[in-house]
Amino acid sequence: MEQIKKIIQSSIDVKTSVLQDPNLLNTINLVTEVIVAAFKSNRRVYFCGNGGSAADAQHLAAELTGRFYTDRKALQAEALHCNTSYLTAVANDYGFDETYARLIEGITQEGDVLVGLSTSGNSKNIIRAFEKAKEKNVITVSFTGETGGALKHLSNYCISVASTDTPRIQETHILIGHVICQLVEEKYFTL
Repeated sequence: MEQIKKIIQSSIDVKTSVLQDPNLLNTINLVTEVIVAAFKSNRRVYFCGNGGSAADAQHLAAELTGRFYTDRKALQAEALHCNTSYLTAVANDYGFDETYARLIEGITQEGDVLVGLSTSGNSKNIIRAFEKAKEKNVITVSFTGETGGALKHLSNYCISVASTDTPRIQETHILIGHVICQLVEEKYFTL
């Protein structure tokens, strides 16, 4: 029983650190505004991640394309890893590090938004995607752990969660992602 309480408290502590970080809260607000502006300009939001972060990326894209709280029109959001034929072909022909970069090269436009989730901030395929996004003037948002890793310096906006514990970081990423999705929905459809 004590171990369960300890794990839950650890998760609460990481979320409390977000709540008490005015710079991080401001970044979350700015990212919300950037995504709303992108949608208003008929641009798209793309998500990418690996493993559990890929699941979170897919989850957040679905919140925008489907719905969050209200029945409304679909927003243009997509998780980049959902086409397994594409992923396996590119990984086989070019290497796994190029999987997201080739999609960014092929389907994005200037003013689109790329959200990359990486608890370490050092996922090579996401780094390559952010490098390609920069070339195409795609706005980049990273969700990372405490240090931000290499993505910190490649991102227009870096949402760094003050933890080095992967499960706690991922739990907090989905919380922050939900906050952004809720606010995007409210701001886009009420303005």
